[in-house]
Amino acid sequence: MSKGGSLSKGNVELPDRATLRRYDQAGPRYTSYPTADRFVEAFDAEAYARWLAVPSTVGARPLSLYVHIPFCNTICYYCGCNKIVTKDHGKAAEYLGFLEKEIDLVADRLSGARPVEQLHLGGGTPTYLSSEELQRLMVLLRARFAFAPRGEFSIEIDPRTAPPEKIRALASLGFNRLSVGVQDFDADVQRAVNREQSFEITQESVQAARAAGFQSINFDLIYGLPRQSSASFSVTLDRVLELDPDRIALYHYAHLPERFKPQRRIDPQAVPSPQEKLTIMIDAIRRLCAAGYEYIGMDHFAKSNDDLARAQRQGRLHRNFQGYSTRPDYDLIGLGVSAIGKIGPTYAQNTRSLDEYYESLRGGVLPIQRGIQLNADDLARRAVIMALMCHFEVAKESIATAHLLDFDEYFGTELAELGPLQDAGLVECTKDWISVTPKGRLLVRAVAMVFDRYLRNDRRTRPYSKIV
Repeated sequence: MSKGGSLSKGNVELPDRATLRRYDQAGPRYTSYPTADRFVEAFDAEAYARWLAVPSTVGARPLSLYVHIPFCNTICYYCGCNKIVTKDHGKAAEYLGFLEKEIDLVADRLSGARPVEQLHLGGGTPTYLSSEELQRLMVLLRARFAFAPRGEFSIEIDPRTAPPEKIRALASLGFNRLSVGVQDFDADVQRAVNREQSFEITQESVQAARAAGFQSINFDLIYGLPRQSSASFSVTLDRVLELDPDRIALYHYAHLPERFKPQRRIDPQAVPSPQEKLTIMIDAIRRLCAAGYEYIGMDHFAKSNDDLARAQRQGRLHRNFQGYSTRPDYDLIGLGVSAIGKIGPTYAQNTRSLDEYYESLRGGVLPIQRGIQLNADDLARRAVIMALMCHFEVAKESIATAHLLDFDEYFGTELAELGPLQDAGLVECTKDWISVTPKGRLLVRAVAMVFDRYLRNDRRTRPYSKIV
């Protein structure tokens, strides 16, 4: 066993605490490159419409759809998502009416017959919608898009709004993957973040999903929450492993009350110290790997027989705005307030304000707030960064051939900057490859950041989460 402690069949090792602290810097999560904070308002609705109309260069290129449902019944104090907290469920019906307008506008401009192989409903809380409203949404989508018969159709659920009968309704609508919000099962922690959710109610949703034939169940967990400790989170992990999800996302809580107003209700003295948070993370990683989960990257784990783990082993893993994906790098259409899409060499984001979203659609205009068209340098750097994020290695020849460049010459500055990472044992560079070592995989964002031209040219403080 190595000094850091080999885990999960050797695919990740834990660096020593000094190394973790040294590279625990704020940085992008690289669900896109360039990252969304680099988008510009000059890329507007007209630019997006033009790219929707461009014929696919590879025949009927499949699509991914993302639909943002912003509503929640109650506020979770830790949450940094774009959300609207309301108990007025009439707002959902109004929102669906405007979603229909956006769906029609997009579908009318989209070139060719493009089968939908991926669908993801995120939020907010998608299960804020009633079963009947979810059925209405799926009817709208299926009327304007051709859904592939064996696609991945996923939805984020809050077990408090997803009892067994609703889980069965989701299955009947074609959903086959669930992402379950858990965060922490400790009652004190739940009260501190205003999300009281019993183990039993979560268990009911999971059992119903398995009975209904869902192919994969993901749990979202957060470490670093107020009143959390390594001992309390160990008990949470006991309960999580009892429910045996196929995937686990272990997120780091970033306390940024100046940016996220709900976090101002959290007592900063109750947040674990950096040392305790590090202990929680290290213990959790050890336990998950010992329980048979493979480290996929960033903060994601999956069982070895899960599609996510298989895709990584086979070199098919991709990354998009929903995280890691098993499907190729399809065009992605974002629907709903603040949703982000990717068409060809472009990204586009809808307006974040519900009023502005409605105003655009009343005028028959796509509700685009900002976006970007990637240049040749962006495309080359995106290829390098995504290879690192998904596969922990870059084949220089592959990048050179695809982007018509001499890798060592083009990225000479970046290769020099990898020196300290090599000295720390986090990266290995050879004539043909850049490889993140098992010891460096938890810190892969630090490696990817070396190739981010926007970070190099703009050292202003950006609202990124820390790596660890």
